[in-house]
Amino acid sequence: MVGLYASFCIAVIIAFTGGRPGMISAATGAMALLMVPLVKEYGLDYLLAATILTGIIQILFGIFKVAKVMQFVSRAVMIGFVNSLAILIFMAQVPHFIGINNLTYVFVAITLLIVYLLPRFIKSIPAPLIAIVLLTAVALYANFDLRTVGDLGAIQQSLPSFFIPNVPFTFETLMIIFPYSLALAIVGLLESLLTASIVDDMTDTDSNKNKEARGQGIANVATGFFGGMAGCAMIGQSVINVKSGGRGRLSTFVAGTFLMFLILVLGNLVVQIPMPVLVGIMIMVSIGTFDWTSFKYLKNAPKADAAVMVVTMGIVVATHDLSKGVIAGVLLSAVFFVIKISKIQVQKQILEHSTVYHVTGQLFFASVDNFVDAIDLTDRESKIKIDFSQAHVWDDSAVGAIDKVVLKLSENDNDVTITGLNKSSQKIVNQLAVQRMNTEVVQEG
Repeated sequence: MVGLYASFCIAVIIAFTGGRPGMISAATGAMALLMVPLVKEYGLDYLLAATILTGIIQILFGIFKVAKVMQFVSRAVMIGFVNSLAILIFMAQVPHFIGINNLTYVFVAITLLIVYLLPRFIKSIPAPLIAIVLLTAVALYANFDLRTVGDLGAIQQSLPSFFIPNVPFTFETLMIIFPYSLALAIVGLLESLLTASIVDDMTDTDSNKNKEARGQGIANVATGFFGGMAGCAMIGQSVINVKSGGRGRLSTFVAGTFLMFLILVLGNLVVQIPMPVLVGIMIMVSIGTFDWTSFKYLKNAPKADAAVMVVTMGIVVATHDLSKGVIAGVLLSAVFFVIKISKIQVQKQILEHSTVYHVTGQLFFASVDNFVDAIDLTDRESKIKIDFSQAHVWDDSAVGAIDKVVLKLSENDNDVTITGLNKSSQKIVNQLAVQRMNTEVVQEG
């Protein structure tokens, strides 16, 4: 019931406070996975306290606009995230229909036929809802031997009640729950923002990511006081909602209230829904979620981007942890980007009375070796200009490399001038350079 109460509270509250209309938020498996050690060792009250702290952290993330980190998630990571989630959704259904009985396969197949074919004729009612009602009625009437929702656990037909977690209000308690809360806040926000981006693409609209972070936080604080676990956006349910026509806040609100209606009023019927029907619907979700154009993407995209997508998918599927895969994908993207921009070019131009080195590219820690190697440090008694008009100096390593080159050339009685520095490059050189240099700043227009 902790998950059901959380799903109700989060969906209803996020409908008013979230930044992405049409997105469904509730208790999720990824969040539950992070909570298991805390519950086993300290109990339910600590889980609820951690949920409240998770919400507070997410609110702070929204206030300080941490959601801007989404701009560092590449398209390759997004595709890997979506595809791996589709695979996980499908894998989660396998135990519910493989090796049970032939009737289970039949119901899964009929469900898929309904959800794919019925929308061609009836668009006013969501096909998944028709499949659930129709096939549940058939199963009950014919008394078929099928696993049902009730086989997974009992449903208590009661509303969530307000209470304060019974934990000591001490620094020690904070140290216990803070690591879990921070992990939950990051994972929840990451999944929510990625889901928001996907819904943005599906609806051709933009969402307020920082408002979404604050909204998720407010919802998690509230659910912690009503006996629920921390939650976040759910891509599968959000996709179903959008494809069924739910693109506004009302659809999110209705999802939460209807869930509680099912628990309170129709709880005895809900437990009789055949699992194969739900399996069929979730298989449809996994098929719709998977980006089938990614096979073409693998063939045509740069090898680095293809590798990022595959690594993201592989880690998520192997660990069943979306956050680990996304973080790995972002880090790998950063590494490939650094490798790409570290390729600096230095062209040597020999004139009658001087030598000019034209530097093109980004000079930073990863490119300084190539820069130093390209300069002939054995030149003697010459006027040497190093032209940075097509380059940018980024860090201390870059300034150190320029220092080294100027020192070596000066020791050989060369007259060295650094020219073409833009204002920001000149500033960092002035701040960090050890050697005194003749510099000429390029005027930025």
